[in-house]
Amino acid sequence: MSVPERAVSSLLVSHCCVVNRRCSQTDLRSGRIRPEPGLTTETRDALSEYHPAKRREHDHCIFLEVRQQGGSSPVSTMTTLEDGDMNTFGPELPAMFDGVKLAAVATVLYIIVRCLNLKSTTAAPEIIHQDTLLNRYLLKSCPLLTKEYIPPLLWGKSGHVQTVLYGKMGRVNTPTPCGVRKFLPMPDGATATFDLFEPRGDHSTGDDITMVICPGIGNHSEKNYIRTFVDHSQRQGYRCAVLNHLGALPNVELTSPRMFTYGCTWEYAAMVGAIKRAFPQTQLVVVGFSLGGNIVCKFLGENRSNQDRVLCCITVCQGYSALRAQETFLQWDQCRRLYNFVLADNMKKLILSHRSTLLSLNSSHISEADVSRLYAATSLTQIDDSIMRKFHGYNSLKEYYEQESCVHYIKNVTVPLLLVNSSDDPLIHHSLLDIPRTLAEKMPNLIFVLTQHGGHLGFFEGAMLFPQPLTWMDKIIVEYTDSICHWEKNRPACQRSSHQDMNSSCLQSTGATVSG
Repeated sequence: MSVPERAVSSLLVSHCCVVNRRCSQTDLRSGRIRPEPGLTTETRDALSEYHPAKRREHDHCIFLEVRQQGGSSPVSTMTTLEDGDMNTFGPELPAMFDGVKLAAVATVLYIIVRCLNLKSTTAAPEIIHQDTLLNRYLLKSCPLLTKEYIPPLLWGKSGHVQTVLYGKMGRVNTPTPCGVRKFLPMPDGATATFDLFEPRGDHSTGDDITMVICPGIGNHSEKNYIRTFVDHSQRQGYRCAVLNHLGALPNVELTSPRMFTYGCTWEYAAMVGAIKRAFPQTQLVVVGFSLGGNIVCKFLGENRSNQDRVLCCITVCQGYSALRAQETFLQWDQCRRLYNFVLADNMKKLILSHRSTLLSLNSSHISEADVSRLYAATSLTQIDDSIMRKFHGYNSLKEYYEQESCVHYIKNVTVPLLLVNSSDDPLIHHSLLDIPRTLAEKMPNLIFVLTQHGGHLGFFEGAMLFPQPLTWMDKIIVEYTDSICHWEKNRPACQRSSHQDMNSSCLQSTGATVSG
């Protein structure tokens, strides 16, 4: 490259750095720079004589403007950095990158600690109850109620992880209990089904006792958490009857234009009636999970006769009031809106799998317009409004939620009640837990248990990483039921046929003997 003597007024040299280092201020002021090998002698002389450089930085390039006497046209050239120039860069930038890496690691660890809730401490469940002889006996004979619940250390303190593992995996090392499927024709043409599992041994009291179980939303006897609980109950001497929600089984077609709903008790009542007829001497233990908890409590409170031969009732992780829950399900707090979307998507798939049956029958309340709205639904509320409420002819969503919620029926239940919830359940807003808390303060037969951890139907236990096959939930239901069975076994005859006030004189006269 030639540089005419009068054609050059200034020379711009761009020194493009190929590494993340910059020249030090001393090097720039001294003008020490290696020109490009292809420059002419005049250009080299001009660069060597230059001292007052004007430095401008842009990204990783350094521009040096060199002015010569005479001429007005600038000439630009670019020099490359050779290995020998590495020592012209200081150590500040590598140190800065080390700091960035450290900050990134710290941020990730902070997020992990927050998401997994690792700083949370374990504690015994909070128990709200009245001071009665039965409740004293139960607290004494059920150590799990007062013992510290310890979830797996690394992830068990996160309600989200517990809930997701329950939803995706159910349980670990799930057994496969053998049962018999029963079909029950309903008055409206529907066909209810339930699976019956016989006990694997005698109960500790020697009595015939059957657990009548209602699973969660869209669930059935083939779900892993149900199979695990049934197997555990069978081993303790209980017969188990598990309701398959109408339309939930993938290989059983609907015989009427109706599916299960939030609070419909028809199929559950049919199952209980069938058990009573098939086993006249058996006593019943009512168990409900999530949505099933709402159904069983509503069933017991709808009619006093439904409590005949019922020893007790246990529900886990129910929400008590659909009307109050619908607002919280649309909130992003605890990612509840995301869970709502996932549940709604599963319900859409379940309903659409029975589309032909729901639309083909003349008695159907569902139209093509309702199905179109179903496709666009992104929440359970929208599905309930467009499809579910119409199965039973409700005029509005508010009426449907008001009539289908168990909160209006629990006060009519007189058998012993155990209501279990978790504080970190992402599906149940904390405001809904005021309902069982208030009921426990007013009803002598009700105990409300609130664990600190457990998520929604999780309640996994374990030392560090891997959970145990049996959960705290499985154990507490059986332990509580065993205690109730032994209490009833030792009650005097005047108390066995009816559920009277726990503070009656007849009950008090035997309390010391039963409590030991």
